[in-house]
Amino acid sequence: MSICNFSIPFSGSAEEVYQKAKAAVEKQGGNFSGDAGSGNFSINVFGTISGSYTVAGNQLDIVIEDKPMMIPCGAIENVLKS
Repeated sequence: MSICNFSIPFSGSAEEVYQKAKAAVEKQGGNFSGDAGSGNFSINVFGTISGSYTVAGNQLDIVIEDKPMMIPCGAIENVLKS
């Protein structure tokens, strides 16, 4: 069961978004697997945040499957949008 679902529109190529997201997650010590079309990620921020993503056209669809109760979905979405 997913806890949070959101879509983030982007410009540029899916490969650029993938590379940027992978670098950001790994820089924070997280795990990132997949490709420019879909994959999974997890990162430890006050507990584990894990989920999956898919790319459809110029839209990144993210499903958060696990997160600390004290971190609201909106906060995760805002961080990912930036």
